Amino acid sequence: MHFAAYCYVGESVDDPGKYYANNVATTTALLREMVKHNVQNFIFSSSCAIYGEPIKIPIPENHPQNPINPYGRSKLMVEQILADFKKAYGLKYVSLRYFNAAGADPESELGEDHRPETHLIPLALQTALRKREKLHIFGNDYPTRDGTCIRDYIHIDDLAQAHLLAMEKLFSNMPAAVFNLGNGSGYSVKEVVELANKITQKKIKTRIVERRAGDPAVLIGSSHKAEKELGWKPQFSDLFTIIETAWKWHKKHPDGYRH
Repeated sequence: MHFAAYCYVGESVDDPGKYYANNVATTTALLREMVKHNVQNFIFSSSCAIYGEPIKIPIPENHPQNPINPYGRSKLMVEQILADFKKAYGLKYVSLRYFNAAGADPESELGEDHRPETHLIPLALQTALRKREKLHIFGNDYPTRDGTCIRDYIHIDDLAQAHLLAMEKLFSNMPAAVFNLGNGSGYSVKEVVELANKITQKKIKTRIVERRAGDPAVLIGSSHKAEKELGWKPQFSDLFTIIETAWKWHKKHPDGYRH
């Protein structure tokens, strides 16, 4: 299972060479070593960023793939490389296209702690804990119901379960496949903040700033294929539970993993 990649959209726009070198070139080197040592099963962490600006919502797996930032292009390139390795070397793979991974495990042992942090939910919760003065909202003039970006959030436990199901299918000789992993429903940045206010019982201060380069207005995925072919059934699909588990973790680990 290959999770390693740079994953900041804005950074990929500013420094695309870094993303193509790490996300594409080193993944290709890994795949060549797999072929050399006859390792035939591969599960890839892909991304909804490969779709770019959607023309259909929710997004199915056969949606046109037109990424609008180097991060998304790097993930799409790897998917294309995987298809070529399958034809040439018989590599068996599953590509899992994540939407917005979020939340924490119910026991509050595993949560989000990126350095730097760019994900909306942990940024909002850090602001609630007064670790940040304000939460920046990148643009309020998108063609959405309240002007802020809309995203599809998927709990990390459900994400992990999908990987195990994909592994089982690969071991049972499932052919190469791609699957979206999302909830099929979307929430705007403002809606996430409002729900975080309710869960934390804090007033999260926000500030509207300029749009971030490479951000589509709406990303909502259809996971019907994963549910049908993998037997995937998300257990933490509502946003309240996702934010609530994250809040419990952040209260327990206010400084992240590094105290």
